[in-house]
Amino acid sequence: MSAETSAARLQRLLAMVPWIAAHDGPTLDEVCQRFDLTREQLAADLEVVWLVGLPPYTPDALIDVVQEGERVWIHYADVFAQPQRLTPDQAVALLSAGASVLALGGAEPDGALARGVRKLAEVLGVDADQVLDVDLGGSDPQVLATLRQAVREHRRVHLDYWSYGRDTRTERDVDPYVIHAEGGALYLLAHCHRAGGERRFRVDRINRAELLEETFEPPAEHGPTVVFQADDDDPRVTLRLAPEARWVLDAYPVEAHRDLPDGGVEVTLAIGEEQWLARLLVNLGPAAEVVDAPEPLATAGQRAARRVLARYR
Repeated sequence: MSAETSAARLQRLLAMVPWIAAHDGPTLDEVCQRFDLTREQLAADLEVVWLVGLPPYTPDALIDVVQEGERVWIHYADVFAQPQRLTPDQAVALLSAGASVLALGGAEPDGALARGVRKLAEVLGVDADQVLDVDLGGSDPQVLATLRQAVREHRRVHLDYWSYGRDTRTERDVDPYVIHAEGGALYLLAHCHRAGGERRFRVDRINRAELLEETFEPPAEHGPTVVFQADDDDPRVTLRLAPEARWVLDAYPVEAHRDLPDGGVEVTLAIGEEQWLARLLVNLGPAAEVVDAPEPLATAGQRAARRVLARYR
């Protein structure tokens, strides 16, 4: 399986730790089902949790994880029981972070974290209901709940989706692998049966999601769960895409695009790794042409294609 990003793991831990702590010894299976984990992933996460604390990292300054048989408990370090003195800026930052965690998969809307956010909002004189309504990307709660169930149960989903690249609504069946947050939006990574390959969908562009009876086996490997954030000094590449490749506008952070008379589009992308560009160009094949790129990026797709052909020969 592809390596999980630190950001994705941290998001899960932020939601999982207070949930376990508030449920007085849930079973391992309950935790795995709640957060869509395998036993191995849960064991690895718990190994991380008990290392969390403050200097000098004595037992009273560390979070305590206790596992007995099929049940697990999390006890907070003594420092959590001490009153905290926050500046207004720190309090607002903590309030925003807490509300964002509540939007993550598995977080409990009426649990200890939600109660803490409400209390902090009252102290700051902020409308608690507005704070707790924070939702990454403005996604429809019913759509998000359906997608989370589909990911958890490995169920196919029928989507009514607005395509940014085509400015049209399309309907398609997808096998969803992962829901992740990035840059203030939620994304769904899935195999799209209409496109015949892996695609990334912004959840706030999904108008309707219908859970289907068909199930699927998640792939051993899938694409990255992080939307690339470009630096100013990253090289830029301009591609001319055929009409059937306009899906690139939906799937990747395009910096600029220009519609072409034939229905295609010319896009400019920031490139962090040559390998990523090579993979994209090989997948696009004749539907993409490099218009402008620095060396060696200009020939990355050609060189990758030759390596692939050489293996088959």
